[in-house]
Amino acid sequence: MKSILRKFLEMVDVFGFFERDPFGNLVFTKRVLIGTLGSLTWARYMWTNKTVIKGTEHLEKLPESGVLFLSNHQTYFADVICFYHIFCSVKWGFRNWIGLPIYLLAPRARMYYVAASETMKDSGLVPRIFAQAGGITINRSWRAKGHDVKREVDKSAGDKIGKGLSDGWVVSFPQGTTSPYAPVRKGTGHLIKEHQPIVVPVVINGFRRAFDKKGLLLKKRGTTLSVTFKEPMRFDPSLSVEEIITHVEAFLEQDYPEGKQWYVKKQAEKTESSGT
Repeated sequence: MKSILRKFLEMVDVFGFFERDPFGNLVFTKRVLIGTLGSLTWARYMWTNKTVIKGTEHLEKLPESGVLFLSNHQTYFADVICFYHIFCSVKWGFRNWIGLPIYLLAPRARMYYVAASETMKDSGLVPRIFAQAGGITINRSWRAKGHDVKREVDKSAGDKIGKGLSDGWVVSFPQGTTSPYAPVRKGTGHLIKEHQPIVVPVVINGFRRAFDKKGLLLKKRGTTLSVTFKEPMRFDPSLSVEEIITHVEAFLEQDYPEGKQWYVKKQAEKTESSGT
């Protein structure tokens, strides 16, 4: 009887008053949070700065679930918030444009993003609230509180992201850091092999100049923020994890030898300074 009642409520509940996502969050509450945060941040992307979007025509025919967006990373939250604006505008039929935020009246709720647990818990009230709007929190095995660490891999991470993929679109930052040219983590390769999602590469730029590292404070006005969605793809199941990682680094334009050398040098300098 309960299952019949639940199915009936899902059919008639267009606003999601009673519906929950796979993580137990009310869909209606998520829509309210996304709409509110979108309203508070829209001016940063269209008035204070200028957002140039390309490639959303690739998103128009994507299925409602099973889609993994892989992007380079420049701030903790400004990148993600911009993605939310774009995904909601695409739902309303806009292409490469977030100039009229009427899409926030009925935002897309079935979207998620992968974030480090410590980032969501230790960065203040706004990130904690935003985590309820679609955050999939994982424990990073290589970094904690700004320092390199070595600890057990969060084996539940793949299952959590799999739940998100089964329900909607998931945004992940496979480098696991805002530093440019960092290597793509092997977990991304394992995730793709296990769940075989449709993968959409995304290349962003300008966020690091416009916002602070958290992406909550403005650093420079008048910056051009660019977001480019590349053509969706599926990886051959026969590819190895290492081969998948190589492809991802190339699609995200993070495989330049000069950039990798710069990253290695910076990491060595950090290690040396921390040891003195």
